[in-house]
Amino acid sequence: MRYLLLILTLWSAGHHAAWADSDPTRPPATWLMQPGGEGDGSADPFRLQSVLWPQQGKPVAIIGGQVVQIGGKVGGSTLVKLSEHDAVLRGADGITRLYLTPDVEKQMIVAPGLYRKGKSGQGKDLP
Repeated sequence: MRYLLLILTLWSAGHHAAWADSDPTRPPATWLMQPGGEGDGSADPFRLQSVLWPQQGKPVAIIGGQVVQIGGKVGGSTLVKLSEHDAVLRGADGITRLYLTPDVEKQMIVAPGLYRKGKSGQGKDLP
């Protein structure tokens, strides 16, 4: 009986460790990869992680794990503009725009039949 309990305990611990690797809330592997060192030729060494707009005080951006205010520096660039969805950096390479969701494109969706010609006003579909 003791051996059975020991085997079940060890199996349960191994099964739990394997399940932790497949956590559905874990970010994609590309988001977890750290950018390489300077001069390695990477195209975008910074990533905009968050924009904070406090009720009192100045808005700040979280870029590459650093808290940066407008006019503050991250790497060799200066944060010159900040909005809810993006940040603009000015550096030796020119202007760089960082987006919170760089791979997402917005598209307008129009439901068919939403705008009908003819009847107008409230209750047009009522008997």
